Amino acid sequence: MPGSADQLLFAYGTLLRPTTQLDVFGRLVHADDDILPGYALRYCDGEDPRAADPAAHTVLPLLRPTGSELDKVPGQLLHLSPDELDAADEFQVPLYRRARVTVASGRRAWLYLRRPEATA
Repeated sequence: MPGSADQLLFAYGTLLRPTTQLDVFGRLVHADDDILPGYALRYCDGEDPRAADPAAHTVLPLLRPTGSELDKVPGQLLHLSPDELDAADEFQVPLYRRARVTVASGRRAWLYLRRPEATA
């Protein structure tokens, strides 16, 4: 494993796929199930500039903060090294920005939120 995997990243979509993890990190990442409270997940059609054909339409996840304790998004905490977190940034930057959140387990983690200008 490259470096120390001391960075936690809450993933709820593409980064959970084994093929994406192998492409982005060069390995399958250790992960723990967790929940993100106060957010709702919806999906929208859009163009994904990360795809082989950037003009191809795809369905993209969109997290929306609600602040309601009734809203929860299941996902996983990925254990990443600082270099792997940088690699995740490069992969996500066209559509997402990184933010800090506290998940249901009480741990602080990074999270990718859609950029407002990328919202369909």
